[in-house]
Amino acid sequence: MIVTCSKEQGIGVIQVSHALTAATVDTFREQLSGWQSGEMDVKNYVMDLEQVDFMDSAGLGTLIAVLKRITERGGDMKIACLQKKPRMVFEITRAYKVFEIYDTVAEALEKFD
Repeated sequence: MIVTCSKEQGIGVIQVSHALTAATVDTFREQLSGWQSGEMDVKNYVMDLEQVDFMDSAGLGTLIAVLKRITERGGDMKIACLQKKPRMVFEITRAYKVFEIYDTVAEALEKFD
C-alpha cells in the first residue's frame, strides 16, 4: 500500500508511505482515486509526505495532476511534512509556487478553517 487515506474534520488526509517515482505513480493514482470515489463529499485534501524520502519528475507531475483534479471539483490540496530531497525537487522546479506547503498535517488542516 502506497497510500493511506483518512478523514479529519471532513478533510481527506492522504498519507504517502513510499517514494513518488515513475515506478510508483500509477499505483499511487489508483489507490487515491479508489478512495476518492467512495468519499465524494470530501473536497479538500492534505497530502502528508513525511515518509516520502524521494520524488522524481513523474511524482511531482502526478501531484500537480491530483491538485488540478481537486481544484476542478471546487476543492483544494495542501502539502505537509515535505522532506529534504523532495523539497529540492519543489525548489528546482518552483513547484512551491503552485502548492501551499506546511511543516505539519495539523498546521495544513488549520488553514482550511
